[in-house]
Amino acid sequence: MKDYVTSYMEETSEIARSLDAGSIEKIIKLLRETKANNGRIFFAGVGGSAANASHAVNDFRKIGKIESHSLTENVAELTARINDDSWESSLVETLKVFQPKPHDVLFVLSVGGGSSKTSQNLVKVMDYAQTRGLKICSIVSRDGGHAKNISDACVLVPVVDDSRITPHAEGFQAVIWHCIVNGVCK
Repeated sequence: MKDYVTSYMEETSEIARSLDAGSIEKIIKLLRETKANNGRIFFAGVGGSAANASHAVNDFRKIGKIESHSLTENVAELTARINDDSWESSLVETLKVFQPKPHDVLFVLSVGGGSSKTSQNLVKVMDYAQTRGLKICSIVSRDGGHAKNISDACVLVPVVDDSRITPHAEGFQAVIWHCIVNGVCK
């Protein structure tokens, strides 16, 4: 067990040292502009990243003083949309209700960033956000997927062990957004 814990913590240290500070600073700058323009942040994530999105909303509202929403924050609405429409359209249809404007931001938290085979609801909400003129920020891992390709600012959590991509990606989402929200307030 000691070897496992030591390995995990060494991987965590390696990831922290490897993060691109410039990408994080780019998101901070973009969100400072959003705040100055009274824009909103819409967080999108599924699975563990949905839980992270909910936590991030709290921090950006409370600490950052930016109106923020998670597109999965209302489980009744989410499941009704999935049941009545589709999983793929669930986040887009929720975002549409907010009538997003170009000074708003879509902030994607995802392990893989969405692709033609996975997280189609994230792919579709990113594509919709782009058509509405929203800036897109993301924190992703693996190769970054669709999020890395479409984002105005993206932090890529490096893969240091294929067997622990998800725990490191989701763990670092929290580390990075905490850095960002406090940087927005500086």
